[in-house]
Parts: sequence; structure tokens; C-alpha cells
Amino acid sequence: MAAVISASMLSKHYGDLKAVDQVSLEVEEGSLFGLLGPNGSGKTTMIRMLTGQVRPTSGSGSVLGIDVIAHPVRVRQQIGIIPEQEAPPSFLTAEEYLAFVGKVRNIPAAKEKADWWFEFLEFPEKRDVLCKDLSRGTRQKLMFAQAFLHHPVLALIDEPLINFDPVMQKTVKGYLKEFVRDGGTVFLSTHILEIAEEICSEVAIIHHGRLVHTGPVAGILGQQKHLADFFLEVVGKGTHA
Repeated sequence: MAAVISASMLSKHYGDLKAVDQVSLEVEEGSLFGLLGPNGSGKTTMIRMLTGQVRPTSGSGSVLGIDVIAHPVRVRQQIGIIPEQEAPPSFLTAEEYLAFVGKVRNIPAAKEKADWWFEFLEFPEKRDVLCKDLSRGTRQKLMFAQAFLHHPVLALIDEPLINFDPVMQKTVKGYLKEFVRDGGTVFLSTHILEIAEEICSEVAIIHHGRLVHTGPVAGILGQQKHLADFFLEVVGKGTHA
């Protein structure tokens, strides 16, 4: 299958801090790809570079064949994005925010699609509540809805389940699996290894900004190891793949 995400020697430095250091990886179409790493390992910076929100210090990257450095806005037009910090505009209601997303993206029947998401994620009673007054979990539901409102072929998600209770986690995991079965691709970052083991087909592990492992989850489980145990072994070694 074709690669929908490609990074070659991608780096981001902040002074002497190498947040991401020469990372190369490819994500194939139809993958549910997990980027794993401890807090501060470079996961969020990697997603921000791939979505054109942060300009790399060096290296190159493409998403759906679009150069993330030359055409960052085009990248964001084509994909769904859920940032680590859920931050819908505080002065809009939940319904107004999804209506705004619908207008910006020129989504046909945006209201009907928004209604579906309010019901699916079980927060229709919050549609008239200002975003600033929503709980963190409800704001995350809203950000999830906006990312998939236009039916993208690719979604990049930073810590997608961290503010959800177990019932909503099950709902969202089921949706992501179905999204991939229907031909979509998901690139998500997380430090919750049990979730990655359950839903991801491929994983990459990043530590101190460097890529230390990439490969299929099935290969790890085939060694009679849980992903968490493998992760701790790889991160503990501090070696580079």
C-alpha cells in the first residue's frame, strides 16, 4: 500500500533541546499507527510538524503526498486533527463551533452530520453550552467530532482517549477501528500502552526525540510479550533502531 505519511530525517530543535531528532518513518494507507513514548519524548512535536503547525528545523515530511513545509494549510484542509489540549473557541457554543467548522470546510449537510456526532458521542444536551463551560471530557468529544465531521481519509490524533471514561473509550476505540476498516488511516500518539496494544496495527517508539523502534504490533505479541513490557525494554536500553 502507498504511504500516506512520510517523514525523512525530520528534526525540531529549540536551542540546545532536540525535541525531535532525525526521525524517519512511513505510515501506510489503512493503518492504525501508534506513536508511543514517555512524556516529553517528542510525540506532540512530531504531530505538530506533520500537520504543518510547527516548521521543522531540518528534514522533510509529506502527508497525503503534500509537502508539510511548503503547503501546511493544504495538509490541514485534507486531514482530521485532534490536538493534545482540547481548545474549542470559548465564546462559541458546542453547536456553533461545529457549524463554524462546517462553514470553514464547506461540508455539505454539516448540521445533520453534527447532529449525528452529538448523538453518537452522547452529549446532545451540551449543544447550547459555551465551550468554556464544558468539562474536559465533553470538550474532547467536541474536538473528536470536528476532526471527523468532513469524513477525512486520514486523522492525526494526539492522546485521543485521555479524558474519556471507560464507556466512552470503548465507543471511540470502536469508531477508530471501523474508520480504518472502511479505508481510513489513523496516526495517533499515546503513552497509554494498553490502548495501543488493543487497537494499533503498527507502532513506532520515540524516546528523547529519537526513533528507537518501528514495526507491527503482531510481531511483538508473537514474541509472547505485552506491548508495555516490550516498550520498557526498548526505552530502557536507550538504543536507536
